[in-house]
Amino acid sequence: MQHDPQKHHNPIPLYSLFIANAISLVGNVFSAIAIPWFVLQTTGSATQTGITGFFTIMPVVLAGFLGGTLIDRLGYKRTSIISDLASGMTTALIPLLHFTIGLEFWQLMILVFLGALLDTPGGTARAALLPELAEQAGMPIERATSLTHVIERGARLVGAPLAGFFIGILGTENVLWLDAASFFISAGIIGLVIVAPVPVKKEAEGANYFGELRDGLRFIAHDQVLLSIVIMIMLTNFLDSIFGGVVRPVYVKEVFGDAFNLGLLIAANGGGAVIGGLIFAAIGHRLPRHATFVSAFVLTGFQFWVYAMQPPIYVLVATVLFTSIGAGPLNPIIGAVEFERIPQTMRGRVFGAVTAGAWIAMPLGMLLGGVLTESFGTFPILIGLGITYLITTLSMAFIPAMKEMNRKTN
Repeated sequence: MQHDPQKHHNPIPLYSLFIANAISLVGNVFSAIAIPWFVLQTTGSATQTGITGFFTIMPVVLAGFLGGTLIDRLGYKRTSIISDLASGMTTALIPLLHFTIGLEFWQLMILVFLGALLDTPGGTARAALLPELAEQAGMPIERATSLTHVIERGARLVGAPLAGFFIGILGTENVLWLDAASFFISAGIIGLVIVAPVPVKKEAEGANYFGELRDGLRFIAHDQVLLSIVIMIMLTNFLDSIFGGVVRPVYVKEVFGDAFNLGLLIAANGGGAVIGGLIFAAIGHRLPRHATFVSAFVLTGFQFWVYAMQPPIYVLVATVLFTSIGAGPLNPIIGAVEFERIPQTMRGRVFGAVTAGAWIAMPLGMLLGGVLTESFGTFPILIGLGITYLITTLSMAFIPAMKEMNRKTN
């Protein structure tokens, strides 16, 4: 994306987007820790924890496939606001029902499903706003995507230990009130500060809904770089979902016994990624994308081997911090490649399809992780993850299409 040095730049909308994202993401981190911990506390079942993960991830896949076209039709700003308001109301129902008429496990799963389903289009829409707001601010797209993902990881850095602390003080159910409030605040910031740069796409202007949906899928299928990235992320996300969705909370409960240490580990992940993202924001435009991408992925898998040794918590935190610094460039590189290759008018449906494709195996990973962990325990699962992750990530070095990510495309 080219920037006119003579053009007057206004950074306020871009930084407002960053703030809205940060608030919403901190709330999401609260939810991501509170809900699985609540299930573990009340049921003690790794399988039911896996089921919870399934109902968290599956709607993201569905919303990615079906919601992208809707985003292009409604407009990015409008979709973000509607999504945040609906998600806030759905999330607030969890503690409301729990404290009034009671909340069964199946009812919790319905609310978790709806919350994730409604949240996903909002995140996609805010991502689609980024290129124009970055241009308004006079910021290179690599730096803007890096800062976006620094904020995402920073939300984990701040939100995870806070979630562990508040769970201990307020209880898991009360933490969800804070999550609901974050959605409403995010909607207010987007609504009041940001002027939508992309006009709403009227239904009569293009093909029917499912025709536009096919266009998004066809675009990915015909772009070998995007297709290769989606497939490889699908595989690594499958492995990550087994670990993050089930193995890690069960491991922490068994080895350390409290949610605060789970929060510390997630915070270390976020903190390392913030540092790595800031480093990439400063020098990333000078690094070869493909080599950086592969190296970062390979380093990420090192943590499984350390977890398997059951070291003290400070060793685990240091390891997660180190590997997360190395992984910092991953999402900024993916974001930069997407923005360079996807036409402005198709961002909603293509972003949605990319998200859905990358996440499609994660619900299965959650379910499989729950069953395997309950059957075999965490140690053999961690060893298996370490081996599989290493093979998968090293293979990226030998895929010809992925080397094309080094070539910038306007």
